[in-house]
Order: sequence, then structure tokens, then C-alpha cells
Amino acid sequence: MENKADKDTLIETLLLERDELYQELSKLRQSSGGALEHYETIIKDRDSKIRQLNGTVSQLDKKIKDLDDKIINFEDKIRQLTDQLAWYRRKFWKASSEKYIPQDPSQRRLDFDGLDILPQEEVAIKEAAKEIISYERRKPEKEKKQPVRLPLPEDLRREEEVIEPEGIDENWICIGEEVTEVLEHKPGELYVRRIVRPKYALRKDLQQLTEDGGESEQKNVKIAMLPLLPLPRSNAGASLLSELLIGKYVYHLPFHRSIAMFKQAGVSIPASTVNGWFTASSDLLRALYYRLKDIVLSSDYIQVDESTVPVINDEKHRAVKSYLWVVRSVMEKLMFFHYDKGSRAQKVVIELLRNYQGAVQTDGYDAYSIYENKKGVLLLGCWAHARRKFTEALKEDKSGASYALEQIGLLYGVETMADDQGLDYQQRAELRSRLAYPILCAFEKWIVNYYPKAILQGRMYKALTYTYALFQRLSRYHLDGRYQIDNNLVENDIRPLALGRKNYLFCGNHDAAENAAIMYSLLGCCKACNVNPGLWLTDVLTRIPVYNNDYSRDLAELLPHNWIKNHISE
Repeated sequence: MENKADKDTLIETLLLERDELYQELSKLRQSSGGALEHYETIIKDRDSKIRQLNGTVSQLDKKIKDLDDKIINFEDKIRQLTDQLAWYRRKFWKASSEKYIPQDPSQRRLDFDGLDILPQEEVAIKEAAKEIISYERRKPEKEKKQPVRLPLPEDLRREEEVIEPEGIDENWICIGEEVTEVLEHKPGELYVRRIVRPKYALRKDLQQLTEDGGESEQKNVKIAMLPLLPLPRSNAGASLLSELLIGKYVYHLPFHRSIAMFKQAGVSIPASTVNGWFTASSDLLRALYYRLKDIVLSSDYIQVDESTVPVINDEKHRAVKSYLWVVRSVMEKLMFFHYDKGSRAQKVVIELLRNYQGAVQTDGYDAYSIYENKKGVLLLGCWAHARRKFTEALKEDKSGASYALEQIGLLYGVETMADDQGLDYQQRAELRSRLAYPILCAFEKWIVNYYPKAILQGRMYKALTYTYALFQRLSRYHLDGRYQIDNNLVENDIRPLALGRKNYLFCGNHDAAENAAIMYSLLGCCKACNVNPGLWLTDVLTRIPVYNNDYSRDLAELLPHNWIKNHISE
């Protein structure tokens, strides 16, 4: 019995412990369930924040990348502006000459390091360089002439002014005089040319007219023909038109300044009237301009270049950059400007030189490259442009650029020798073949070997690329003694255009730009032929109406190079 009682007690105790454990387990399950939900909520919030942070990080990465790109662009822009600033400083504050002289005269030697040349070639090159350098050293220096005051021309009008000393009486005798001539100036004078043409009638007709009381018709009246005037139905004479055109296209005076000067002289001329005179004068000279173009393009050696001119665009309501092309016949000393709606495209030069046969000398503008393979056309390069590239590279690569400039200096030294010795074209070509050509061969090989050493896209790299790409053109000038080593003659023709656009700023439209091309062409020929542009233009404006009405006459007679011959003979 006792064992049974103990057993029942044990069972009750175990059941109580089980219930307690079950209750505790239930409590734990309830409490753990809430914690899981809590933890799940925390995890979800954390995942959401992580996603937000990832999105923020992505946005920041994108912004950082954009900033890096901007920094790179800024660095490129800073480098570009630094180069431009250095160029402008060199342009405005340094000497404009591009001749290069080494600081140490002993460095004037040829360095053949890395050149793939034959020993015989090396000897010829060294001998050529030695001869050029020795000529420069032994060339006598020209004596500096003291400035001498030239006498004033005898044909100038003299106004005599006599100044007597004080205290002179009958006891004094004049034994001579001291004369001092001073050049004075009066502003230009405007005057009126009155063309008077008397009218004549037969005496009997005039008597009959008197008897009829003026009712009869007057017959047999004679009057001289009015001479042909430059601009019909205009009161502007040839000298006045010449003064306006010379003022603008030779002395770079805008029309409004000339109008103001005329007003100070007592004559007011509306601006619209002056513009009308300019347009009519351009039309009058247009046929002469076309004749000039034919003569220039019929020569066998020309130089071509182009320059900007601002022209008002009516659609954009502002001035846009347009281009004028200039073509110079080197041997005839004639040139003309060409305007084709302001375009610089290759199609312009193709049309302009469509039928041309001969040598064409240009800079490195790619539009001319089409003539490299055209039959009958020989394309020449410009060493002045190549030299300019290496001059700009001196700050970046002094050693390489100095060597290149030294070799180009030797080529120009050959030209100096030919000029000093007064060689004819054949002798100049022979001198170039003997001295310049070996240097050209070595220089080309040096460029090929030095090219890998240059900084990619640096100034030296660009100078080497430019020169080597055009080396065939650059080396052809030795073929003919007439060919120039550079394109400087035609670049000098462009300078009046550059000066003019700084004063009158722009052309009003395409027609005005075409008219400006006519004036720059004809007056530029006057400068090239050393002809007084005022005398020439006044005479031509007076005579050209006769030529325009008589097609049997050759307008070429009025061009400056022919006009000066006839003018001297007269």
C-alpha cells in the first residue's frame, strides 16, 4: 500500500512539473513569437535602409564619375588656355621674327644620331651644312648708313616767309641769306567741277524764232557731247570716288569717318549716297576684276591662301565668320581676292582652279590635298608654316625643336646665299640641289626617327606630324628657281584685309563682301606693282566707261602693271 501511495505521489509530482513546464513552454513560445516578429521587422527595416544606401551610393558614384569627367575636361581646357596664353604672350610681347639663332654658336652642327643614311650621304650633308655656315660667317657686314635728310621735291608749291632781323638801317648791307624749308600740310580740298557746254543756233533760225514770238520750234541747235562720267546720273567725280575707296581699302577708314571729314570741309553727304557710290563703282570695275582673274589663272605659278572676313547674316541677325580666298601670280606680281558666299569648303577651290595648270603653293590646309594627284598641277608647301610649328614647340621640347629649327635655318641660309650673289633662277635651282636637297633628305629621316620620342598630342608631336605629312610638297621648291621657299608673298597680300576688318568690323551682306574683294584685288595689284593707287584709280574710273562701251579694247591695258608702262611712256 505504501508503495502504491508513493507511486501516486510521484506521478502527481511529475504531472505538476509537466504542467509547469508546459506553461513555461507556452510562455516561451508566446514570448519567442513576438521576438521573431520584432526581429523580422528589424531585418526588413535594415534591408530597406541597405537598399536606400545602395541607391545613394550609386548616385554618389555617378556624381563622382561626372565630377571626374568634368575635372578631366577642366584640365584639358586649362591646358588649352595655357597654351593659348603662352602663344599670345609670344605673339604680342616677343619679337615677331621666326628666325631661330642658337644661344651657343658651337651648337650649329648636324647631329646624325639614329639616322638611317649612307656614309656618302652623311659626307654630302655635312659638306653642304659646312658651306652654308662658313658663308654666313665670312659674309661681310653691311655698313650702317647714317640717315640723310632728303631735299624736298622742287615741284611743291612754296610759300615764302621773310624774317628781317631787328635794328637794321641804311648802314647794313645784305650779304646773303639762310634758307630753311619746312614741309607743311593742308587738309584735302573739295571743289566743284563745272562742265559748261555752250549751245549754238543758226542766226537765221534764231531770227525766225524772234519774229514768230517764240512760237516756232527751234532747230539746228548744236551743243557738245557730255563727257562720259564714271557714274551716270550722279554728281560724284572720279577723284572723289577714288578718295573714298582709297581711304577705306588702302588706309582702312570706314565710310562714316570719310563722311565726317567731308562734313568738316563743309560738304554733307548722306551715308546711303556713299554706299550707293561704292556699289556702282564696284559694278563699274567688275569687268576689269574678271580680266585680272583670267590673267592670274593663266600663269604657271601661283600662291593661294584664305582669310576670314565677318559678314552680317540676316537670318542669325549677327556677323558670322566668312572667308575670302586670295590667289597671287608670283612672276607677274598680280593677285586677286575671291568670295563665294563666305565658304572655305574644298568645293570653292576646286571650282576656282578648275582649269588651272601649273604650280600651286599653299599652306597645310587639307582642302588643297586634292591637287596632289591632279595631272598638270604641282603642289608646293610652305616652310614658314612648318617653322612656326617648331617655334611653338620650343617650350615643350627644346632639344628636338631647336634641331628642327636649325635645319630649317640652313635651308633659308641657301636662299640668303642666292639673294646675296644675285643668282638667276637656273643658278638658284642648281644651288638648292647641291646644298639644300641633302639637308632635306636628312631632315626627313630625322623626323621619322624622332617621331616616337615626342609626347603624344603635344606641340612637338603636332609639328612633326604636320611637317612629315607635307614633306613631299615642302621639298619640291628646289625643282625650279622661280619657286619660293614659303608662302609669305600671298600672306602679305592678306594683311590689308586683316587691318581693314579691325576698323570697319564687318561687311553688310554677301554682295558687299564681293565688292570688297574687287577693291582689295585691284588696289592690291597697285601695291605689288608699286603704283600710286590714287592716281591709278582716278584715271581708271575716268577711262573705264569708254572701255566698257567698246569691246574691241582690252581691259588688261588698265591693270596697274600695264598702266604704269603707258603712264611712264606718256
